Amino acid sequence: MQENPKNPQSAHIPRTPGTPGTPETPGVHRIPEIVDLGAYGPDFTADPYPYYAKLRAERPVHRAQLPEGQEAWLVVGHEAARAALSDPRLVKNWRTAGLVNSADDSPLFTNMLDSDPPHHTRLRKLVAREFTSRRVEALRPRVQQITDELLDTMLAAPGGRAELVDALAFPLPMTVICELIGVPSMDRDSFRAWSREIIAPTGPEAINEATQAMAGYLIGLIEHKRSAPGDDLLSALIRTSDEDGDRLSGDELVGMAFLLLVAGHETTVSLISNGVRALLQHPAQLAALRADRSLLDNAVEEMLRYDGPVETATWRFTVEPVEIGGTVIPARNPVWVVLASASRDPERFAAADDFDITRDPRGHVAFGHGIHFCIGAPLARLEARIAIGALLDRCPDLALDCATDDLTWRTGMLIRGTEQLPVRWTAKPRS
Repeated sequence: MQENPKNPQSAHIPRTPGTPGTPETPGVHRIPEIVDLGAYGPDFTADPYPYYAKLRAERPVHRAQLPEGQEAWLVVGHEAARAALSDPRLVKNWRTAGLVNSADDSPLFTNMLDSDPPHHTRLRKLVAREFTSRRVEALRPRVQQITDELLDTMLAAPGGRAELVDALAFPLPMTVICELIGVPSMDRDSFRAWSREIIAPTGPEAINEATQAMAGYLIGLIEHKRSAPGDDLLSALIRTSDEDGDRLSGDELVGMAFLLLVAGHETTVSLISNGVRALLQHPAQLAALRADRSLLDNAVEEMLRYDGPVETATWRFTVEPVEIGGTVIPARNPVWVVLASASRDPERFAAADDFDITRDPRGHVAFGHGIHFCIGAPLARLEARIAIGALLDRCPDLALDCATDDLTWRTGMLIRGTEQLPVRWTAKPRS
């Protein structure tokens, strides 16, 4: 990502001195001390798993130069990833890590994901009071209704062809999270554009404009909710307080709305589209799921493990030298935990590169691990199960409508997925 102090994922990353190299063994290819991910080219974006497998086979932690030119430490092994995700010496708040000037921070990043205890504990407690499993489960009928309406529209199109991301995978989670938070439908196209720019910046000017536009929009929305509260999560967060009367500040409300809105749709878009793509590329697994629909919940977990929507966890920073997986990472260094690689580690999952909806996928880290485990995971799972189940019910012969090589992939190493997913079918009428 572009270097930009307003974006915690693109903050200036200091370059660090190298560690002593290992002598080459004649006839044995060794991975270089600094792995240049950019040198892998577009193949790495389309299918990073063989590259991660080579890195894991060498060791679980590597220094790397990212495709955007920054240097960071990659954690690619499963055990090492879980250790890193739960180690308090790896902090999330890049301000306290002393890596950027905080004078120009955007309120968008005053949220749980970019904070550490005790501030993180306080924020999560206040949000958890409203973002409950009961509230999520109450959304089930509405999620089903939105799914059915989107499929009605998709299947009514002539020719039995559609682009699944635009037809279902994007509008379902975007509609659900916007209704949950209380964002007017007319503003959602703008929000999508801002979100995609912040997740995968195209340039410093563009991300600055998106950051400012989104922050300004959310500030205005919060002020509107203060004067005219509704039955939505943002209104509830404005009202909520703990036993001591603690409340979210104005900046914290902006940051929390940003986090819930972006994470609440970006990850689920790719969960649905990646999951459907995995099924269509593995006909035997698709047939097994069609034959036994009780496998659906487990199938979604395997989709998360096999090709989850988040390739790497967001930045962490060492506050002191930290040993992970036998490698000492110096203080004040950025760390990226590669969730996609950890969930394909053969030391944790047998035949890890196989897509198998009957396996036990527990232990995957698609939603993270530790105190920053995704608070929206239950909602993402609910939406994926309903969307994929309904799609298979109504399209018994669903198939990809392009060659795999024709798919274009989202840029950056945060969100993994294709820009589009063309499909074809012979529709089954709704009963």
